[in-house]
Amino acid sequence: MTTIINAKIGESKGLPRVWMEGQKLHHGGVQIGKKYSIKADIPAKRLELIEVPFDFQGKHVTVSKRERNGVVHPLIEIRSEQIREVFAEDDKVRIALRRGRIVITALQIQTKIRERLKRIKEKLDRGEKLDVVSLFHGGGVLDRAIHSGMLRSGVGSFVQVGVELESEYLDASLRNNPQMWTSESIAICSDIRDVHLGDATPHASILIGGIPCTGASRSGRSKNSLEFAEDHDEAGALYIDYLNWLRATNPAIAIIENVGEYAKTASMSAIRSVFKHLGYDVHETVLDGWDFGSLERRKRMVVVAITQGLGDTFSFDNLKVNKVRESCINDILDPVALDDESWKCYDYLAVKEERDKAAGKGFGRQLLTGSEDGCGVLGKGYKKGRSTEPFLIHPIDPTLSRLFTKAEHGRIKGIPQVMLEGVSETTGHEIAGQSVCYHQFDSVGEEIGSFLMRSRNNILKFQKRRAAPEQVIIVAAPEPIVAQTGTMSLFN
Repeated sequence: MTTIINAKIGESKGLPRVWMEGQKLHHGGVQIGKKYSIKADIPAKRLELIEVPFDFQGKHVTVSKRERNGVVHPLIEIRSEQIREVFAEDDKVRIALRRGRIVITALQIQTKIRERLKRIKEKLDRGEKLDVVSLFHGGGVLDRAIHSGMLRSGVGSFVQVGVELESEYLDASLRNNPQMWTSESIAICSDIRDVHLGDATPHASILIGGIPCTGASRSGRSKNSLEFAEDHDEAGALYIDYLNWLRATNPAIAIIENVGEYAKTASMSAIRSVFKHLGYDVHETVLDGWDFGSLERRKRMVVVAITQGLGDTFSFDNLKVNKVRESCINDILDPVALDDESWKCYDYLAVKEERDKAAGKGFGRQLLTGSEDGCGVLGKGYKKGRSTEPFLIHPIDPTLSRLFTKAEHGRIKGIPQVMLEGVSETTGHEIAGQSVCYHQFDSVGEEIGSFLMRSRNNILKFQKRRAAPEQVIIVAAPEPIVAQTGTMSLFN
């Protein structure tokens, strides 16, 4: 039978120590009184305890015993400099016991940290583009902004895997973002929950995900009468899929964007906990697109999780403003004729506004003249003419107003116009409305690229991983665990 123990490396009398006891040792075939010598394999990060005869006189470890509550248990205490020689950067190890054989190796988490650090260092040293996995890809606005900023810092990137539910959005990104997609890219048009993550899932340097905010935004929670963001039927649990991809692709850097309110959700608390357990330092803030040259006042939570050992010079304080904002909204308007059919009377929205105010909902209309230096948020459903989003008042007849065009919408967010080409007005508003203020995340990408260029010579010279919570003991057969999010295998 087999026993697996994930144990902490401690210290006793000035020496590193690994200690284990209990019925689980007996379950693994370890018997009281047996002697073991220690064989170290430093390159493989492996210690093996080899059983030796009772009359063995060399250095060895003897299985002792301890009695608790009338039950006698086997106990092994290993105190040796070999532990530190083999596991120099580790604070935990994996101990496998089977039929009396004892093998001690690095914990998988630490092995995966080393692997992703080695992978990104080799790519940076060779000047290769970094492979990106993009989840909830949309029309690719977030990815293109990050890509553009990193490239300006000297770090190229491409989409290794892109996952998007809506066919039109993915088609638009493939058509309008040729600099991000290559012949090796994998484009997946699917509900992310239906994508199977198997052994052939590609590893990535960077994971990007704008987790859908339908259940977390103020308007989404009000519209759907949700007490918690996680209550939303479709979007509430999608953070779990993001974390599944995090484990499967093992990126050196992971990025999340969402509404500011998402920072206070249970979902984000769970994400932070998983990031820290897997060896990431989490950088988190809320940024306003208006501060980075966009006309839209759109506040977004930004999370950049960086593998411990990659460096400590990343900071949101280093973000640059690379765009000069237009003086007013009039500067980005299309030449729409005063008698164009887009000018309409929206009396029903005025009635709804009064009704909402009476109900204490706190939502009001945004009626703009064009002289304003900014506006509120334009969302995914902007084309529907919703009551709380910006309208432009007719310059002569104040009873008329119109929606911004998709091109104007893109300019308000600073999105390159080419990204909305080849799609209808409705689809263009959907792509822009659920994306980001472009220059805000272009600046984030620039800082990530600059950080990597500053850190690349020191990667792998990292300190011991921070201690995780208490010891975990698993008694099970040593069969691999494969993360799954569905039944459709797209990689095998």
